[in-house]
Amino acid sequence: MTQSAPATPTTKPKHPLQAPSLRRRMACWLYEGMLLFGVVFIAGYLFGTLSQTRHALDNRPGLQAFLFLVLGIYFTWFWHRGQTLAMKTWHIRVVSATGQPLSQSRALWRYVLSWLWFLPPLLLTLPFGLPPGEVGVLTLGWVLVWALLSRFQAQQQFWHDAWAGTRLVTDR
Repeated sequence: MTQSAPATPTTKPKHPLQAPSLRRRMACWLYEGMLLFGVVFIAGYLFGTLSQTRHALDNRPGLQAFLFLVLGIYFTWFWHRGQTLAMKTWHIRVVSATGQPLSQSRALWRYVLSWLWFLPPLLLTLPFGLPPGEVGVLTLGWVLVWALLSRFQAQQQFWHDAWAGTRLVTDR
């Protein structure tokens, strides 16, 4: 009787710190956006209730600051633990550049730098007073450019990850 060798998992990445494909990272990014709809809805409702805001445009800077804080807590907490729900779904984990779990401060720094996905086009639109449709097109164009720029980074990471000392890796 011959003994067969134990089966080895074929889904393991070739390198433990291998970056997921850009397609998988962007699919995760879109899924994260859908999940954040619920977080933003609940946070907005809570803010409106606690501040007695009756009209959506009343206290807008306060709401924006509150949502920035809520999203910061959400992402920092999940990234400190390695992954958000969307990242679990797409088998992606965030780690330090050396492959270690993120500290709270590094996760917070990654959150601040991740605003580079949206901040440049939004700041560019301020002096021109563009209508919302044009702002959306400009923002979408910048998101595509920012994602494609990861191809020029040595480890195929997004630039905000490289600057934060973090990286997205395949988690299988």
